[in-house]
Amino acid sequence: MKALYDGPVIDAHQHFWDLEANQYPWLTGDTLVAHRYGDYSAIKRTYLPADYLRDAAGHDVVGSVYVEAEWNPSDPLGETRYVSQLAASCGRPNAIAAQAWLDRDDANDVLAAQAGFDRVRSVRHKPGNPDGKGRTLMSDDRWLRGYAALARHGLHFELQAPWTQLHEAACVARDFPETLLIVNHAGVPGDRSPDTLRGWRKAMETLSVLPNVVVKVSGLCERGKPWSVEANQPIVDTLYALFGAERLMFGSNFPVDGMFLSLDGLLSGFAQLVRAWPHAQQRAFFHDTAERVYRPLGLGARSCTSGSLPTNERASR
Repeated sequence: MKALYDGPVIDAHQHFWDLEANQYPWLTGDTLVAHRYGDYSAIKRTYLPADYLRDAAGHDVVGSVYVEAEWNPSDPLGETRYVSQLAASCGRPNAIAAQAWLDRDDANDVLAAQAGFDRVRSVRHKPGNPDGKGRTLMSDDRWLRGYAALARHGLHFELQAPWTQLHEAACVARDFPETLLIVNHAGVPGDRSPDTLRGWRKAMETLSVLPNVVVKVSGLCERGKPWSVEANQPIVDTLYALFGAERLMFGSNFPVDGMFLSLDGLLSGFAQLVRAWPHAQQRAFFHDTAERVYRPLGLGARSCTSGSLPTNERASR
C-alpha cells in the first residue's frame, strides 16, 4: 500500500480575521447572511496566523494564500494593508487574493493599487447568484470592463460561483485568454446527487478545455453532513481526469471548513483522496501548482505569537 503524501503543502485558500480590530459585515454581532453551509456562528471568532499554525501542526504546510474575507466593501485596500502587516509580522500569508469590485467606477484605480502590494497576485469579486440559473455580473458590460483591466495590472481572477453559472465563466475565460481564471471551491458542486454531479461535471468539462483555467479543490463541505473521503472521492477523481494535477491546487478554506472538521483531518483526508496518484502529481496538487500560480514569498515561516501582531490595527476600528 502506498504511503500517504507527507511532503510540503501550500494552502491555496485560507482566511484570517481579527473581529476586535476590523470590520467584516457578515461576521458582525448577530448578523447571519445566507451561506451554503448554513449557520456559521461557530466561526465568528478571531482567527490569526498563530491559530492557523497551531491547527496545521504536524503537517509540512510551508505557505498559504489569503483570500479576501468580505471586509468592509468601502475599504478594499484596508484589508490588503492589514493582511500585509500580518505577513510582515508572522510570515503568513505568503500571497494574497485581494478584494476588488470590478463593476465600480474606481475599479481600475483599485486594481492598480492592489497590484502595488508585493504579495497580491489576484482579486476576487463574487459575481452574484440571484436564482442559481440567471445571468450574473459575468454578463454585465461594466463588470467585464473591470475584468479586462486585470491583465494590465498582472492580476489573476478568483471565481467563486456555483456550477450552474460556469457557462458564463467559460465565456469570460475564452474572451480574456491572457487572464488566469482560478476557480474557487472546485466549482461549488453542492450536493452529491447523481443529477447534480452530472451537471457539475459537464460545466467543469467546458472549463477544462481552456488553458487559462485552474481549479482550487477547496470548500467541499456539505450543509448538514460530515466531511468524508467517500463523499469527495468522485469530485477529486473527476477533477484529476479533466484538469490533471498541474492545474489543481489544495485549499483548506480555513477557518470556514473548520465548522466540519479539523485542519489535520482535512489534510489527512485529502492525502487519502489523492493516494492513487503518482507522487509527482500529488506534490503538484499540494504544492507545485500553487507555487507556480501564486509565486508565494517567504515560504517556511512556522512561528507567530500574539505579541508580534500589528497592534496599530487592533486599535483602529
